[in-house]
Amino acid sequence: MSSTKWAELGINEVLSSALIKQGIVDPTEVQQQAIQLLLEGKDISVKSQTGSGKTLAFLLPILQNINVESKSIQAVVLAPTQELAMQIVRVAESYAQLIGVRVQQLIGGAAAKRQIEKLKLNPHIVIGTPGRMNELVKSKRLKLHQVKYLVIDEADQTFELGTPTDTENLLFNVNKLRQTAFFSATYPEITMSRYEGRWMKEPNHIMITPAEKVASTIEHFYVVCDQRSKLDTARRLLRTLNASSALLFVNDTNQISNWETKMKYEGFKIESLFGEADKQRRSATLTAFREGKLDAILSTDVAARGIDIVDLPLVIQIEPAVDADHYVHRAGRTGRMGKSGLVISIITPHEKFIMDKFMKQLHIKIEERILFRGKLLNEAQVTEATKYKPAEKSIARKQAVVSDRPQESVGKAKQADSIKSNPLKGSSTASINSGSIKAEVTNKSGEERQVSTSNNSDLSNNSSVKKDKKTGPIAKAKSKKKANSGKNKGAPKWLKEKRQTTDN
Repeated sequence: MSSTKWAELGINEVLSSALIKQGIVDPTEVQQQAIQLLLEGKDISVKSQTGSGKTLAFLLPILQNINVESKSIQAVVLAPTQELAMQIVRVAESYAQLIGVRVQQLIGGAAAKRQIEKLKLNPHIVIGTPGRMNELVKSKRLKLHQVKYLVIDEADQTFELGTPTDTENLLFNVNKLRQTAFFSATYPEITMSRYEGRWMKEPNHIMITPAEKVASTIEHFYVVCDQRSKLDTARRLLRTLNASSALLFVNDTNQISNWETKMKYEGFKIESLFGEADKQRRSATLTAFREGKLDAILSTDVAARGIDIVDLPLVIQIEPAVDADHYVHRAGRTGRMGKSGLVISIITPHEKFIMDKFMKQLHIKIEERILFRGKLLNEAQVTEATKYKPAEKSIARKQAVVSDRPQESVGKAKQADSIKSNPLKGSSTASINSGSIKAEVTNKSGEERQVSTSNNSDLSNNSSVKKDKKTGPIAKAKSKKKANSGKNKGAPKWLKEKRQTTDN
């Protein structure tokens, strides 16, 4: 297959053939527009989503225009994160070696001494992060006065990341006659207009808007909770969905370490990833995640730039994206290569309007879901699970409870029912009290007698019936003696003897 399409854009035969061998036959839309303008020497500002081919769009014109006979640095490429910078380095090296161009990475976290030694090899292109390059410029180890091409990838994030002055201090030291290009997946118009006005000469704008911004294989949900419950909701989602891995997005870098500590306390194997983290930690975190040693990664938007995680099934936004472009970038971490993915945003009631805005701008459906009894359900499913049960089911439950009672209790209940239905003959009242039976009986002579017996006594035994203590002869004698003793108290001896004789 010929390389006519690349040749039509102005790419030389060596690079065009290399692209064909790599299976890159047709230039993407952003490549078609950007390459022509860059080869014409114009400044450009490009907005194109992740995965659209931006890296080759700026690398191919630079590689083709490098003077390999020169020993000076001719091109500088800046990226906001170490991962993205190294990704660009790998792509550049694969094509640079074919035409004799030397490439060197200059990123933070790596040994500065080793990088300084490699600068003695006179690289043509340096690719790295603003912090390390600015450090080398200040120490006069990196000289940029002969640079012809300056590219800032993910420009909006590069200017905002880390110390704000790093990038601008670096630009002050780059040759003023350079050609400048900004590339980014997101384009905050106010921010970018300010930087374009300061560092570019009449930039040409390229805005690529694909017909489908978000892959159709991705499902989008949101869960509503209080602000203070967001982290707990994220924990419950991870438990409920039980995904093999997940990427959790936050906006506040200052809180990311606190959230990481709390998630670890809940038993999750999780690490945080943010722009200021050192190279060793970031590399170790991504390696552990790809090997399945971590359940999830807490990340900011900047840290996720350039991260390519294969088969990521779940993205959780603990804090919603700041705009639609950032939502697309976050969602783009999952559902790649036609595979299914799930994006869940955790929002407060006051943030619900953000979901409505994203739905209108991105033409996607974001449905509300509720965490209920260990499941992620929609409103109709929750209503079905909590609706009133029929009376028959309630009666069945009561019968089941009775059948589970001990046999001894059931026997006592039956015995009580039997006594109530067959009261004692000739009695006026009958009652059951704590397993004993008391009955008041009236005999023929009109004397009241009381029968008290336990369940095991014989009610027909007359010997157990005694006369009432208050009406019997013994009780009367005792009462009379007590009355006389009261009269004799304090009386003379002769009167006591007289009363005793009279009583007898």
